Amino acid sequence: MSDTRRRWMYLLVLAVIWGSSYILIKKALIGFTPLQLGSVRIVMATGMLLLIGFRSLKTIGRKQWKWIALSGVVGSLFPMYLFAFAETEIASSVAAVLNSLVPLFTLFVGYFAFGISFYRNQLIGVLVGFAGALLLIGFGSMVSPGRNYWYAGLVVLASLGYACNANIIKSKLSGVSPMGIAVGNFICILLPALVLTGVSGALSEPVRQNPEFWPSIGYLFLLCAFGTCVAKVLFNHLIHISTPVFSVSVTYLIPVVGVLWGLADGEPFGLKQLGAAGLILLGVYLVNKKRRLQKQAPDIGSGK
Repeated sequence: MSDTRRRWMYLLVLAVIWGSSYILIKKALIGFTPLQLGSVRIVMATGMLLLIGFRSLKTIGRKQWKWIALSGVVGSLFPMYLFAFAETEIASSVAAVLNSLVPLFTLFVGYFAFGISFYRNQLIGVLVGFAGALLLIGFGSMVSPGRNYWYAGLVVLASLGYACNANIIKSKLSGVSPMGIAVGNFICILLPALVLTGVSGALSEPVRQNPEFWPSIGYLFLLCAFGTCVAKVLFNHLIHISTPVFSVSVTYLIPVVGVLWGLADGEPFGLKQLGAAGLILLGVYLVNKKRRLQKQAPDIGSGK
């Protein structure tokens, strides 16, 4: 299979997996607090990744561990807690939509921090997708006025972390195997997660006596096995065979899946939201049209 077909396949699979993550977080929060959920999720995911990918750690050089640690903190540790807290107030579909900010952040983080250039039509595509995301959020706030949308800022911070992570992997960890990056990330963030698991009482007797405890553990298991372990490795593969902007354009497809899950769970969704989702998909097309227009479109990052 060619790299072009492989990266589109990875993109679609990741969209389905990560688009389903928000409803799983919502369900797991029934039996856990946000701090408990984030901590148990990291501990569980670390164990899974070590079982299947311990040997991949040998692909990490001594000087690369600092970048592995930074990647783990900004791309896994903070986002897992931020999304958990955010979904105590905003709908899972809204959280999925806000993830569309990642490509916008990725362009500018890549340019200003890593010197990675981008093309004008990529920027236009990101802005079109971002406009669709804003419309989707606005329509959501109109039908759910009782929610505290200040918590949406936590998702924005998580999106910035994802953008930084994509650029770190592409610029500093291109020689490390995708599995090695994923396993190394979680080894680096395991200790704070273990401490917070104890502090939050995530596995204490009162929590385990809650009738929602085991269903929430089940949702967390699915979230870790697919949303963290499988998706992390696929995403790292995708970054290696494409560009950071293409890789994070998965966040334009995630809202579509997330909204569908929200609809199935009783969250409102109408024709206006459908139109906004269409803008998001248009943004995906424009962002990934770069190769065809490379000769005509100026390279914004290099000043051509």
